[in-house]
Amino acid sequence: MSQMRLNPLNGRWVTIVAERAERPSDFASRTDIVDPESGRTCPFCPGNEEETPPALETIEADGSWSMRVIPNKYPAFNGVEGFAVHNLGPVHVQAEASGIHEVFVYTPDHESGLHQLDDEHAAEMMFTLRRRFSEHAALDQVRYTQAIVNHGREAGASIAHPHGQILGLPFVPGEVIDEERAFARFAGGCLLCTTVEAEIAADERVVIATDDVAVITPFWSGVPYEMLIIPRHHEAHLQDANDESLRAVGIALRDALGQLTAVHGDVAFNLGFHTAPHEHAGGYHWHAHVWPNLVTQAGFERGTGVQINVLPPEQACETLKSITVNA
Repeated sequence: MSQMRLNPLNGRWVTIVAERAERPSDFASRTDIVDPESGRTCPFCPGNEEETPPALETIEADGSWSMRVIPNKYPAFNGVEGFAVHNLGPVHVQAEASGIHEVFVYTPDHESGLHQLDDEHAAEMMFTLRRRFSEHAALDQVRYTQAIVNHGREAGASIAHPHGQILGLPFVPGEVIDEERAFARFAGGCLLCTTVEAEIAADERVVIATDDVAVITPFWSGVPYEMLIIPRHHEAHLQDANDESLRAVGIALRDALGQLTAVHGDVAFNLGFHTAPHEHAGGYHWHAHVWPNLVTQAGFERGTGVQINVLPPEQACETLKSITVNA
């Protein structure tokens, strides 16, 4: 059973999951479905469905599946217990890591990626996330849902086949709490709605802008080519977004990653969707972050929490905008 332990220095939870160390090292090259080291076939490719737990959701297209949501075989969060904190001593605080941990195989193509989805597939990916978020929100043990994509070994992917993860957590992560506080402090309306307006007016860091979505390289970018995807239709929760907004976000995300790939090749990156906690109302605006893994975090960044970005976001934006991509 996974455990959560509280770091008393910063008030944030750490999850201890010894079972995840048992995951096979089956990261295959993008040109070979079989891992040359392990000899294992890819469990996420069509025809190998028996290697995964039964699907929670299957989306079909043209007589075969186009996306699958399956339970993670090595979950970091699992169980229906409520959130209960146990004080084991003057500084040791522990809780059960109950919740949900799912794998979202968003394409059957082993050699594809987010940047290669067509418009309908990119939209359906977002619709699937909405359904999963809605289902999580109805569960008593889940207070927050985090959807992520780790692309590439350097970004933490253990299997090469394109996939994401959807985690239903029994607590609200510190990063999201900090963002909620930022929205509450902002006195001019919605922080991200205002950000979009300001960035479009400045026209220095806008990679993509339509009536429904904006992709920017944030003024405060912490890493080269960091991107922020902001739906222009204001909703606190991803699961409350309408079809048009979700479709726009999916396509913009596809195009932005296509531009990044055109500039740097098959670069590793982390993608994270941030939404308001399920039971929270008030000032928040759901969005997504893309963090390319082009530099290594060193001792200063880890020791201080202060990031050093060697590429101004204005320059990153100019480079990305010079690329024309077609799905």
